[in-house]
Amino acid sequence: LRATTRYLKRGLVLCVASAAPAMVKIHADFTVETTPTKPIEGQKPGTSGIRKKTKVFMEGTYLANFVQSVFNTLQEENVPVQGGTLVVSGDGRFWNPEAIQIIIKMAFAAGVARVWCGTNGLLSTPATSAVIRMRGGKGYEPFGGFICSASHNPGGIDDDFGIKYNCENGGPAPEKLTNKMLEWTAKITELKSCSKLPDFDLSKPELYELPGGKFVEIFDCVSDHLAVLKNCFDFEGIKKLIAHPQFSMTYDSMCGVQGPYALRVFEKELGAPPGTCKNATPLPDFGGPSSAWHGHADPNLTYAVELVKEMGLNKEGNKVETGKAIPCFGAAADGDADRNMICGAQFFVSPSDSLAMIVANADLIPQFKSGLKGCARSMPTSAALDLVAKKKNIPCFEVPTGWKFFGNLMDSGTSYFPGKETYTPFICGEESFGTGADHVREKDGMWAVMAWLQILAKKTEAAGKLVSVEDVANAHWKEYGRNYYARYDYEGVDKAKAEEMFAAMEAQVGQLVGKEFQGGLKIKINDMFEYVDPVDGSISKKQGLRFIFEDNSRIIFRLSGTGVAGATVRLYLEKYEPPTGDLTQHQFEVVKPLAAIALELSKLSSYTGRDAPTVIT
Repeated sequence: LRATTRYLKRGLVLCVASAAPAMVKIHADFTVETTPTKPIEGQKPGTSGIRKKTKVFMEGTYLANFVQSVFNTLQEENVPVQGGTLVVSGDGRFWNPEAIQIIIKMAFAAGVARVWCGTNGLLSTPATSAVIRMRGGKGYEPFGGFICSASHNPGGIDDDFGIKYNCENGGPAPEKLTNKMLEWTAKITELKSCSKLPDFDLSKPELYELPGGKFVEIFDCVSDHLAVLKNCFDFEGIKKLIAHPQFSMTYDSMCGVQGPYALRVFEKELGAPPGTCKNATPLPDFGGPSSAWHGHADPNLTYAVELVKEMGLNKEGNKVETGKAIPCFGAAADGDADRNMICGAQFFVSPSDSLAMIVANADLIPQFKSGLKGCARSMPTSAALDLVAKKKNIPCFEVPTGWKFFGNLMDSGTSYFPGKETYTPFICGEESFGTGADHVREKDGMWAVMAWLQILAKKTEAAGKLVSVEDVANAHWKEYGRNYYARYDYEGVDKAKAEEMFAAMEAQVGQLVGKEFQGGLKIKINDMFEYVDPVDGSISKKQGLRFIFEDNSRIIFRLSGTGVAGATVRLYLEKYEPPTGDLTQHQFEVVKPLAAIALELSKLSSYTGRDAPTVIT
């Protein structure tokens, strides 16, 4: 066994034990070949890198142009690429293996000395962050990594592909860096690659020694993330919960990258019965059109069809009979495993509520035994978190959508931002089924599920009887009240029409204050959300249109950048009910009056021709 120890910025020492891979010497031609190229339009990295149709990436030099632009940017910013270590892996979607081989050859041409890949080219997005932050010993810390993923978007030759770059802190590249990458994509003239290198076998742990002190290491894709999780949670305590005679669980990886992690964590480490992990074999098309979820590995009520049915629910979150025993606990992951969905028996927990409930019970999680110093949510996420933070006197931040904004808060007070306030230990999340903490710099679907299992384990132990997900939720609402919430997604709408609609609403910013609507709802705030980062002072403008009412109900509109075809209009609806109010209503029904007002404000049907959303979550 080989033990790798890395001292983290927050003082935690992590030991990762893994079998030493076999050493294979390769005598290869490292000649750097330079080929001319021209800029390709449409390579602006968004909050999650670039996502396009797979065939776009496969055509010509589309991928190579972007990768070269990243290396050029890093070298320009004095990132230690020369002689450095780079992580390259992905979520296993179609064309991942080919893309990884292209990136490896270009990395060596850029001066990289060591390339690390997970077995079969697989690393979940949170695992990639863990590897970047924690795998390397002194002098071998990675300067960053490429993640080949389009997250929850369908995979396959006719569907989507994506790539993003994460920095040395394990988090997505900040805007100042992605802007420079974009500049390079517009002026790039040449590509560099060690194209005579052979392709590397990614199927098993192996250490390839190459001429000139260069290496390619293929390592077990699960071990590093598992080691991090063991530092966060009491595995023995959770193991007792899983062994409880009344407890049962199911976990759906939706044929995404999470399969190997789920099998190792739940069935091997925690002793869940074989078969607990469903759809646990990663497939290039995430199951494709023939699967119940049509290859759309997105853990929500609409797409996580098999989990939702097994948990006794329908896509509206209503109870249905299954004709068989319903598991006590159910969860699912998306394609790259950074998202999560939490259910109890015939009970759905919204992501906004899940975040608030984890923070409210953080004292039950070993990772936070010294207490929380900060928490945050994306602006569209419900204000349920704010109520918890206020009562517990924890700093709480409202940031734009995009995990990189949480990263600055987590790195505040470290060597990245010395002299700034420290907010770690830290928990954060988004309404889009993303939850995480400062153990990595990405949202972490497995971490969120383990957090829930830890809370249930501790509460069950204290109560002397099995405590359910629904028990935790009901107790929370009785203490804090309930933020009824829903998100309507209108996918694949005409982009020009969507932009026209948003422009019309933006033109009315500030002019609707005081306007009253049916039910006595009166607008208190009518603005475009803008964020001033308290850590680096950067300003992010046009982050979503907000209509906030005097009773603190909210309507939010955003134009999403995670789709590939057309545009996605996201509409967020929220209504607060105090602890003394009716806490048992169906959330989608409660917000329907707000939806009617939103459609009136936006004239969405007129602009888009849509009478109903594609997805409600």
